[in-house]
Amino acid sequence: MSRDYMHTYKELTEGMLASFEAKDRAREEALKLSREMVRNCSIAIRCVHRKDFDKALRLVNEAYLSLQEIRKLLRDHQDVRYAGFVDDAEQELAEARCIYSLISRHEILTHEDVDVDPVNYLVGLGDTTGELRRHILDLIRTGMPEKGEYFLEMMEEIYYLLMLFDYPDAITRGLRRKSDLARSMLERTRGDLTNAIEMDKVANAMRSFIK
Repeated sequence: MSRDYMHTYKELTEGMLASFEAKDRAREEALKLSREMVRNCSIAIRCVHRKDFDKALRLVNEAYLSLQEIRKLLRDHQDVRYAGFVDDAEQELAEARCIYSLISRHEILTHEDVDVDPVNYLVGLGDTTGELRRHILDLIRTGMPEKGEYFLEMMEEIYYLLMLFDYPDAITRGLRRKSDLARSMLERTRGDLTNAIEMDKVANAMRSFIK
């Protein structure tokens, strides 16, 4: 092996190794941040159900800052960006932001508001229907079923929105399954809420009769 070839070979391998090392460092840091995002979003959703909206908002904002840092880290490593874990984190952020807005402000956010990939926004919005069902069941349990009607309407709106995006899974990455789950939860919640409201009416009628 000639000296010139050895020199070229060394330059080639050093350059490639440096590139791989940089990619690996960026991936490890982004993976750590994405886990923190998922954890913060999960806690934020629990805080929303407990009506601790200040803490929920703080955690959601921290998760968004982590996403901004991930984008910087992976700006030159788009293959790592689309490996899957960043999409999962974005979906969790979309779910947390949407459920916070719906329950605390009665507002539904667009994907521009959430600032994530459109598909990840839709998947996260699909997961929001499960949290809305949980909120409605809490309202039923605490004797306020009538307040659940607004959130049932929001579940319907989300389901109809998801149904507009009837494209192959190669494009929507499992959105159809989320739509099917949203429909199932919507139907079950409608039945639960209708029964609770009717029972509440009967109870009120009985109290009036006794008086």
